[in-house]
Amino acid sequence: MSGSYPSPNKESHTVPFFLSEDPSKRFTERSCNQASMGSTPSGSRPSTSGGSMINPFSTPPSVRSSDVNLESSPSGYLFPLPSPPQPLHHLHHDSTSSILHRSKPSSASVISEPVPRQNVTILDPPRNASYYGGHRPTRTLSGVRLRESFSAPPSRPVTVFSTSTLNTSHNNAKGKRLKSTLLEDPSKLEKPWLKKKDPYGRLAYLLTYTVAFLGVIASGVRCYFGYKSVPMINGNLCMVLDEEFDTDTNTVFGSGGNWFREVELGGYGNGEFEMTTSSDSNSYVSNGYLYITPTLTSDVIGMSSVFDGYTYNLTDCTYNLTNPESVPGGSTSTTFDPTAYYQACGAVSNSTAGTVIPPIQSARISTKFSKSIRYGRVEVRAKLPRGDWLWPAIWMLPVNNTYGAWPMSGEIDIMESRGNGRDYPDQGIDYVRGSLNWGPLPFLNAVSKTFGWWTQRRTDYGEGFHDYVLEWTQEFLRIYVDSRLQYMLQVPFTEPFFTRGQFPTVVENGTTPIVLENPWVNGTNATPFDQPFYLILSLAAGGTNGWFPDNAGNKPWLDGSTTAMKDFANKQATWEATWGADGESKSFIIDYVKMWQLC
Repeated sequence: MSGSYPSPNKESHTVPFFLSEDPSKRFTERSCNQASMGSTPSGSRPSTSGGSMINPFSTPPSVRSSDVNLESSPSGYLFPLPSPPQPLHHLHHDSTSSILHRSKPSSASVISEPVPRQNVTILDPPRNASYYGGHRPTRTLSGVRLRESFSAPPSRPVTVFSTSTLNTSHNNAKGKRLKSTLLEDPSKLEKPWLKKKDPYGRLAYLLTYTVAFLGVIASGVRCYFGYKSVPMINGNLCMVLDEEFDTDTNTVFGSGGNWFREVELGGYGNGEFEMTTSSDSNSYVSNGYLYITPTLTSDVIGMSSVFDGYTYNLTDCTYNLTNPESVPGGSTSTTFDPTAYYQACGAVSNSTAGTVIPPIQSARISTKFSKSIRYGRVEVRAKLPRGDWLWPAIWMLPVNNTYGAWPMSGEIDIMESRGNGRDYPDQGIDYVRGSLNWGPLPFLNAVSKTFGWWTQRRTDYGEGFHDYVLEWTQEFLRIYVDSRLQYMLQVPFTEPFFTRGQFPTVVENGTTPIVLENPWVNGTNATPFDQPFYLILSLAAGGTNGWFPDNAGNKPWLDGSTTAMKDFANKQATWEATWGADGESKSFIIDYVKMWQLC
């Protein structure tokens, strides 16, 4: 290096730098000392240009002090302003001098002029003339220098799009705010709250809320009286049958069981195309369920035997048991009808005559010899079969034909349905129907006056199990599925059935006029439904009684045709394909059966 710091044991001619000294005074004294000394000792620290050094503790010249009203402060202290800067004389020494002062003045010795800002005066406090020289600055000026290191940078220029937070002293004019093109002329805006109120408007509001309030009240009253008007069973119900099918097939259908298999092939008065058997293939118990499953007769005797040259006899036919009036010598017997007996218990296939063996084998079971009720409740939980022309039913017949042959003694159909799909035009498997059959003559049935149905809108009754319920008293009879809100039929016994039927005085049976008499003249308003009835579960196929209307759903037979069953059998490949191959979908599956007697 060109010089070295003074040794500690040598006396230095430089004066230490003190804060708060007057720099001009210090500079004058130091200049006089240098003039008297003539030269600087060789051991002293060289000075910078102009004979002075920059104070390393002072702020750089690029930083400006922010003096907000230096003459007075909010606390009441006065801050003396520094004296004007003195011009620096260029000190020249001879070539033998150890320290030469450059002619160019130090930048630290130049004091900038105040820069005008928004209510802010920018000052550049004077810098010390040398590293240790000069007068000691005042305490106030030192505080200003200390604060200027932490002052905020100068604010950006104010434009029409911004607002100054400072109150400028030289430019108080505000920029003109641009007008939004989305605002409408205030003089054109409607102010309805300033207008006079319309008295008719108030009246309209009052009438609207009054009518709405009255509507709510009326709805509540209607619901209450509707709830009170629903007839209920009053009295105690005693359990008569509680069948869960949790045993085996032999127990259910054995001598001590509750169920009796009816075996016939005569069509049961409906021209049905199945024969009911006692085979375990058609009615059996499995996994806690009762199954009634239809099978094909051709699987037993062959397809050719179904159409020609075969005689089929039911050795265990139950016609005499289920029709006691046809048995000679019976207490309720009439004239024995051998034609009806043989028609119910046997069949012959003949291609020339157009007769066939019933192509379907199924089952019909009942509680005729075990359980029956007179007023009470019946509940059956079941899943319906799927397949074209299948006819599942849960129904009841009187134990005794007290008022005469069917339908004079009545029939209660708790549930009937068709196995055809949802696209069937005359209520397929997505519909269930309940009805009452009654009339003064065998060919005069007034079922059209007492029937109803319920439907599934998004699925069908073959999708899962449903509860089919009968509630029956001396005052009413109601049939519903799953809930009383879904009732299929509700008949109050408020008038005699003969009056309800509005039957004519005279009817004709062919060409013979018959004077119509009331068979229930000595009964009540509930007659003929005032006698004990037993329960039947059956699965039929086809028929000629009109349950499957002609020309609907590609029906392969006509009800009035003498070859209706043959025509049905000829289309076996078509309707069998809709029954399913697993045997589950075509089965009528019963979960449980419960019967209560009103006691």
